[in-house]
Amino acid sequence: MRLVIEADGGSRGNPGPAGYGALVLDADTDEVLAESAEGIGVATNNVAEYQGLIAGLRAAVALAERGPVADVEVRMDSKLVVEQMSGRWRVKHPAMQPLALEAGRLVRDLGGVRFTWVPRARNKRADRLANEAMDAQSQPAP
Repeated sequence: MRLVIEADGGSRGNPGPAGYGALVLDADTDEVLAESAEGIGVATNNVAEYQGLIAGLRAAVALAERGPVADVEVRMDSKLVVEQMSGRWRVKHPAMQPLALEAGRLVRDLGGVRFTWVPRARNKRADRLANEAMDAQSQPAP
């Protein structure tokens, strides 16, 4: 099985109300195998991006428990997260260090992952989920 993870996070204000969205797709058919979105309270956009990545990686690990995964590609529009997870940039911000460590642990559980930066226009599904999560948390409780 070959997987693609599309992940995104955002905040309205920086920091501000934040959320993430993540999808795991069959790389051959583009079928959505798993989907996750959540509002995370007040956070920076970069923290939300990492939370989206972690959610996508967790879903991929769960899928890998059902059958062997031969290849995983993560596609994100966060240049920062892609470069940090690829090992080209250091993770300097203290709030992101534990998130990067958790993501790294999940990457190792999967046996390796490729990270690809994509323009925002090519990350619409994950962006939609992140925005829906931010919208849902901003609605007053009934």
